[in-house]
Amino acid sequence: MMVSRVFMVAALLVSATTVTTSRAEAQDARAAPNPAAIARVRAQYLKREVDIPMRDGTKLHTAIYTPRDTTRRVPILLMRTPYGIAPYGDTAYPTQLGPFPGLDVEGWIFVNQDVRGRYMSEGTYSFMTPNKGPDRKPGDLDESTDSYDTIEWILENIAHHNGRVGSWGNSAPGFFVAAGMIDAHPALTLAYPSAPMIDWWLGDDRHMNGLFKLSQTYNFLKNFDQPRTGLITNYPVGPNPGTTDGYAWHLDIGAFSNYGPGPLQNRVAFWDSVTAHPNYDAFWQARSLWKHTKNIKPAVLLVGGWYDVEDPYGMLRLNRSLQENSKSTKQMFVVGPWSHGGWNRADFATFGAFSNGGLTGQFFRDSIGAPAFRCLLKDDCKGQSFGGALVFEAGKNQWRRFDAWPPKAAAPRALYLRENGRVAFDAPTNSATTGSTTRTTFADRYVSDPAKPVPYTMGVTFGFNAQYPTEDQRFASRRPDVLTYRSDVLTRDVTVAGPMSALLHIASTGTDADFIVKLIDQYPNDAAPEYDGGPRLDAYERLVRPGVARARWRKGFDKNIPLAVNVADSIRVPLDDVFHTFKKGHRIVVQVQSTWYPAVDRNPQRFVPNIYRATNADFQSATMTVFRSSARPSQLTLNILPQ
Repeated sequence: MMVSRVFMVAALLVSATTVTTSRAEAQDARAAPNPAAIARVRAQYLKREVDIPMRDGTKLHTAIYTPRDTTRRVPILLMRTPYGIAPYGDTAYPTQLGPFPGLDVEGWIFVNQDVRGRYMSEGTYSFMTPNKGPDRKPGDLDESTDSYDTIEWILENIAHHNGRVGSWGNSAPGFFVAAGMIDAHPALTLAYPSAPMIDWWLGDDRHMNGLFKLSQTYNFLKNFDQPRTGLITNYPVGPNPGTTDGYAWHLDIGAFSNYGPGPLQNRVAFWDSVTAHPNYDAFWQARSLWKHTKNIKPAVLLVGGWYDVEDPYGMLRLNRSLQENSKSTKQMFVVGPWSHGGWNRADFATFGAFSNGGLTGQFFRDSIGAPAFRCLLKDDCKGQSFGGALVFEAGKNQWRRFDAWPPKAAAPRALYLRENGRVAFDAPTNSATTGSTTRTTFADRYVSDPAKPVPYTMGVTFGFNAQYPTEDQRFASRRPDVLTYRSDVLTRDVTVAGPMSALLHIASTGTDADFIVKLIDQYPNDAAPEYDGGPRLDAYERLVRPGVARARWRKGFDKNIPLAVNVADSIRVPLDDVFHTFKKGHRIVVQVQSTWYPAVDRNPQRFVPNIYRATNADFQSATMTVFRSSARPSQLTLNILPQ
């Protein structure tokens, strides 16, 4: 495979860039009052709002911005969103149109639409509307048909277009882009799903491998999913928790069953749906959009961020599905050092304590994003190369281009948990074992107490801390309920590229358990700040990637099997892809724990068929055993890229 460096980032920049992580805030950031920007858009565009009928007669509210200059035929950019197309009204204009700052100066046609059942659109809203797929019958509706009908209408009712449509959207709007490119309208030429939601049980906002993302989901749904009364331009705001300390607030509520009745249960429909479907059943599988992304006709620019705390899974799963099931699709995959959607608007010279070595967000917009729109929608290519994978390598702070992701040259290699808190690429050589029981010295143990769960972040926040993906993990390694294993100081660089998976040989005194595995980059004792004003990095334990798994699903997500008390078993913990170089002089660190709160819900550690029905009495402490013998070698498999 050809591998070429697109550019080697250089100068360290002064200011750190942080962005909001709320999808609603991210979507509405363009609408922040800026009189000069609003006046510029108003001077260039005419606006009208219409209600476009779908094939079942439901009308979707749509804002259309057409350039005042009608001397050219231009592309159409379509954005369908559940977050509202504010500002509403024919005389009200936003500060920006389109996905990137400055793209609207090119005088294209911009169409923004409230999706079915949201804000000013008729109908009933469905979270991640199931795609009807190849069994679609006349009269069947999904987001593919709504997208098709919308494009058909705007082509017939808007003048001066060139017959090409590009769809774009980040996060939930990214889901609508991905859904709309299935059985797409022939005019849909380019789809730009940015951080798309693809599977809400295996990953993305609501779950991580089935573990419920508690703080993020509660914080989001308490505002987003309040019921509406008729067509509205603003949704009612949910209850204020009265604190920024989400860890203490959720812990004080106790068992999941204690959340209702209240501000969510019996009021927010999707909260009730989540609690009724704890397993990967037909409800969730019907919302697994990646299963339907076959033989996609439009070109696809798929983009995500390594540090996205909201939808880190969707970009990876959609990329994999396109490579497997849509090989003829013209596609490009881009992943940078970004949080949720930030590449569309922020520069990202830094993230948290770490420099990215350059204006990575601006680089994407100016060198990849906007040129791709121009090339595919109006044949203004200017040598633009569209395709393959462009991926940011953390640690070395450089962009690299591959034919596809993950790179074929990366080879799996096992990193073993060893004695005395070590990890090594050499397998353990001891062979002692005593059958199926836990009576062996070749193991480590800790007591997991759900009443005192390990926090996922040092920060105090009610929602989700956007900085946690690179946070210093020393706060966790100092806890007695976290096992920490360190490599020797590396004598050469080690580059990890692609997905990872931990195989833990375990036992528990409980009948259910969670296992969280974290891959960490420990910096040298004398590490200096990476940018002016940044913190010192002496022995900093930089989180590279976490992974979670629940023991009840260790035999498959379709099987709900309790653990046998004190009987050796095994569980695989998937970790999402990374592209990270552990540099010479650093150490590779692996942590194992059983709580990660309130990023994910707590396991009672006593098996309950529906974990959301557990009561306070079901929660118990349990002693976890992690084996590290030659007979039961717990390990983390990394995909290593040759230097």
